[in-house]
Amino acid sequence: MKLNPINVAIVAAIASIGMPALAQQAGTQLERVEVTGSRILSVNAVSPAPVQVMSAADISAAGVANIQDLLIKNPAIGVPGLSRSNSNFLTSGAGVATIDLRNLGSSRTLVLINGRRMVSGTPGDSAVDLNTIPTDFIERVELLTGGASSTYGSDAVAGVVNIILKRNFNGLNLDAQVGQSSKSDDKKKKFSATWGASNDKSSLMAHIGVSRQGEVRSANRDGTTIDTQSLVAAGRSKDAADFYKTGVFLSGFAPAGHFFDDAADYTIDANGNMKKWSQNGPAGDGVNATGFNRTEWRRIAVPVDRVLLASKGEFQINESHQAFFEGTYANTKSSSNIEPFPLASDAIFPDTDGTVPAYTTVNGQKIRNPLVPSFVTGDGYFFQKRMSDFGPRHQDVERDTFRVLGGVKGELTKTWSYEGYIGYGSTKESQTGTGQVNVLNFKNALQAIPDGKGGVMCADALARAQGCAPANVFGTGTMSADAIAYIQAPQSLQTKITQKIAGASVSGEPFELPAGAVGVAAGLEWRNEGSSTVYDALTQAGLNGGNKLPNTKGDFTVKEAFAEVRLPLLKDLKMVKTLDGTLAYRVGDYSTVGNTRSWNAGLDWAANNTVRVRLTQAVSTRAPNINELYQGASQTFPQVTDPCQGVKITDTGELATRCKAAPGVTANMNANGGVFTLTQPDLQGVSGYDSGNPNLKAEKGTSRTLGLVITPKDIAALKNFTFTADYFDIEISKAINNPGRDYTLDQCYNGGDQAFCKFIIRRPVATGAGSAGALQFINQAPVNSGGQKAKGIDFTSSYSDRLGAGRVNARLSYTRLLDAWNKATDDAELDKSVGEIGSPKNKWSLALGYDIGNWSVATTTTYWGESYLDDQGTNKYLDPKKYNGFTKDTFRIGSVTYFDAQVTYKMGKAAQLYFGVDNLLDTKAPFIPSGLPGNTTGTNTNASTYDAIGRRGYIGIRYNM
Repeated sequence: MKLNPINVAIVAAIASIGMPALAQQAGTQLERVEVTGSRILSVNAVSPAPVQVMSAADISAAGVANIQDLLIKNPAIGVPGLSRSNSNFLTSGAGVATIDLRNLGSSRTLVLINGRRMVSGTPGDSAVDLNTIPTDFIERVELLTGGASSTYGSDAVAGVVNIILKRNFNGLNLDAQVGQSSKSDDKKKKFSATWGASNDKSSLMAHIGVSRQGEVRSANRDGTTIDTQSLVAAGRSKDAADFYKTGVFLSGFAPAGHFFDDAADYTIDANGNMKKWSQNGPAGDGVNATGFNRTEWRRIAVPVDRVLLASKGEFQINESHQAFFEGTYANTKSSSNIEPFPLASDAIFPDTDGTVPAYTTVNGQKIRNPLVPSFVTGDGYFFQKRMSDFGPRHQDVERDTFRVLGGVKGELTKTWSYEGYIGYGSTKESQTGTGQVNVLNFKNALQAIPDGKGGVMCADALARAQGCAPANVFGTGTMSADAIAYIQAPQSLQTKITQKIAGASVSGEPFELPAGAVGVAAGLEWRNEGSSTVYDALTQAGLNGGNKLPNTKGDFTVKEAFAEVRLPLLKDLKMVKTLDGTLAYRVGDYSTVGNTRSWNAGLDWAANNTVRVRLTQAVSTRAPNINELYQGASQTFPQVTDPCQGVKITDTGELATRCKAAPGVTANMNANGGVFTLTQPDLQGVSGYDSGNPNLKAEKGTSRTLGLVITPKDIAALKNFTFTADYFDIEISKAINNPGRDYTLDQCYNGGDQAFCKFIIRRPVATGAGSAGALQFINQAPVNSGGQKAKGIDFTSSYSDRLGAGRVNARLSYTRLLDAWNKATDDAELDKSVGEIGSPKNKWSLALGYDIGNWSVATTTTYWGESYLDDQGTNKYLDPKKYNGFTKDTFRIGSVTYFDAQVTYKMGKAAQLYFGVDNLLDTKAPFIPSGLPGNTTGTNTNASTYDAIGRRGYIGIRYNM
């Protein structure tokens, strides 16, 4: 398609609504290009750093709606911090898709679009939401291992994911797809259109994509239809044989209510009568239980709907200079859904430790609340209740991400080039929620008196004037519509992230050495990042019965300068076809942490046409993000293990001594036969606050890589074979991290640093369902301490050649993880994660394809090696004085293999019909029940690592014009 005035008008109209397209046009002229890991333009660009590439063909063969689904199959990629299958329980972030190289954290993986930064998708963080990337507009994805801060700036500590969008295409490409799981959920619909036109001077492309991925409910999978927990984790057994056996573990917050008063512990039956409380049933099997089953409300995967628009173009100003632009827009909608809110009366009446008055004093006379049943004795009562009258806790979220970038580039001379650009990006998020209550209004509604007309009214006259209606909490469905309307508290969350960037650089060859031209690049960059998070007033004050979440706002600016040089050291000698050295250096000035410095040095030695060796050493930096610096104290409800559980009053030793000295613990022992005992509500009711630390400094990462590349092009049978082996060693010092609540407990009570005890608050006395001495709050904030490490070897091999009447292609990517650890403080012992869930010693992915005639078959096999549960949560079970028969093998999770396949049939030159199945063998995720480390709530497995959805198929058609 040639650009003429009519076509230009059509292009402008299409671009204005984001209409897209793609059709590849092969270039015939050699051009100086930039490769990931370097800013130097070169005709024969080769990176000394290891780079793995996923092509557009790989994306098509995977049939994915979101590029995250393909990237996480690569063994260099760790488990995602956020995805459809691990974000249902978050107060924000539902449906966000992030990426994490080497399991070093999403904020340590820098995601680029065409070598430039992309605005974050999570407020206060640097992590990019991959939902905002148009999957079918991607030309390739390059994964660079090791520190690259000297090239790209902060955050590239673990490496870089550089997403290259399509370029120089003519025509129109359409792609439509539908699919679902074998359980008739996870329904998928996808459509994209990509358009492009170009001539000798200009090119323009546009893209539109629409996709929908449906929800997967916990109740629709075997094993997650009812609340259960490991018998050992629940304290019902001490034997290793029962570790993976589960018992019914219903919630103590039931729709009918759970009541405590001077006389009894009870609930209310369907007739409004007192019924003895039996949380899991008399036999503990759920039969005749009064507790509540939460799983029927939960999701394994949240739904995500996306609309994506993208456009890019280049316009030649003259023979030496070009203007270019890139623009993307993404609208993403998602939702989370969990069980109705659990409310205890101590959230409404904290001054009386949760005691709800049964009487109100009016004109000096005590008047009983008519809604309080006669069997309630004393002046008050305590309750726990599932707020089912208000519906589930449901969050609807909509995100709009916009990015535009423009600039100029060109040639100053035959060997010198320049580029300058300026860009702006923003992500706006709007979230609304239901299922919460207004605590202040609830308090008014619980204090009721007769209205003198045979009815009931709120005792407070001002509250009545504001619409107060009395609330009856005794039984299921006893709330009136007026009471619900008065008490309910709709939630809202508004976030905004902004990114402003500008940069200018030059690249050239200033002089020649005997082995070739010296290449240099230098430039200046400026960046401003801002983020704000604003909750509704009740959420900010913690007055909706849920987490207290303050607003967070902050920004920073950084000015940077960088320089890079490539030195051709030797050439055309025996065993030295080429030997090149690279050096790069960057200095930054942050408005928050001051000066930062990073550098990189590398060698690339080609012994001949077959063997090449590459080596890099780098020091990278990561400045703290806005949340790490400025986050207000945000309430959370973590799952932790109390080291004092089971300690006896007669025990000696450091653990027993420290536990008995903690508030309420000795009183608990005295009330439970000399043993510190926790109830199910105690285990489920721990809270805490996360906050930022404005005194944080930049962390430093040191990385080393050493690689071997074999390309035996001189051997006819192996001319299309490539093998690489790359050793990597990445270590972060003074890491910005949260030590973790279990680590905090361990340090406080098991002989560690007593300074951690200040973050722990126990109940000094029993209150309602909370036992004396039970954990009430465990707080945490990030610090510069300790570090992290990932060390291993990446192997890749690829082969393509004719086989029979067709053509075969194969690619293997394998990572052997040698070491991985986290250290919470400088003096702490290493917390080894190598071989644990999410960080197996062995992980590989094998892609096999065969094309013959109009048919092609593509398969992908992904292997997760055997792993172990996190030892931070399992070491306690190895104590033979407390537990029986446990060994390390008790915590072993076997290897898992997934097999995906796609078959494509070409219908003429323009159309392709394809059909695919992911997890074709319906491999089940390893069973990791609730209560064990690594469990993802509502899935009975680790849904960040393993496939909790099961077999799912799809069918689609592609059409090219």
